[in-house]
Amino acid sequence: MEGDNQRKLLEDVFGGSSSDTDIEEFMESSSSSHHFPSTDNKRGLINLSHSTTNPNPSWKHIADIKGLWLCRDFLSLQQQSSLLSSVQTEGWFTEDAHNQAMRFGDLPFWAVELSDQIHEVVCFGDKEGNIGKLNLDNETYVLPPQLLSRDPFFDQLIVNVYQPGEGICAHVDLMRFEDGIAIVSLESSCIMHFSPVEGDGEIPPAITIPVYLPPGSLVIMWGDARYHWKHEINRKPGFQIWQGQEIDQKRRTSITLRKLCISE
Repeated sequence: MEGDNQRKLLEDVFGGSSSDTDIEEFMESSSSSHHFPSTDNKRGLINLSHSTTNPNPSWKHIADIKGLWLCRDFLSLQQQSSLLSSVQTEGWFTEDAHNQAMRFGDLPFWAVELSDQIHEVVCFGDKEGNIGKLNLDNETYVLPPQLLSRDPFFDQLIVNVYQPGEGICAHVDLMRFEDGIAIVSLESSCIMHFSPVEGDGEIPPAITIPVYLPPGSLVIMWGDARYHWKHEINRKPGFQIWQGQEIDQKRRTSITLRKLCISE
């Protein structure tokens, strides 16, 4: 019965034209139990004030993948702790079976604040008056102006809690979401692997590009990175290797922000 209710809510969100494949992919994209919480937006205010924001975020364009950017020092330790506290205050993960929470449209206040902070840190590198322009590694934008200027910036939230050894299989986010996706990592570090979508032509299908995500980091995916590359996190033994060392697996929390496509 709970699964039927989840499907009905997703069908309401995605519209009657959604295929069963879309719904099943969304519901089965991880081993989690989807939890749809209340709409109290004022709980869990986080402190992402300008005084604690890193004034010089170190953006890195991931080579060979257009539209994939990493800010390893997006959140300070204090901000990470505050953000985790905000998530815990929501009460979404009081049962072990609940390891994923989703919100559509009516985001918690702290998630709106996080969205605003992402918008600010993306724009920060602009030194010539052009929104989001950094000119790093021959890639002009962390996010192009047409994505930065949309309102709201994000309106869909997923919070996942992964226990040691748990991850998510290779996938491309559903086409029901617009271009431009942000992922914030908390608690345990991890390796996210990117591989090209089969049949996309110029990219060798066997290539896999690892990206190290420390706690407090921010990943931005748009364009090719969003549509033509799959991403996954395999935390089974032997897959989380960085610089010759295996990462000590701890609980990991991820916060993903996206924007739903406008229904026609």
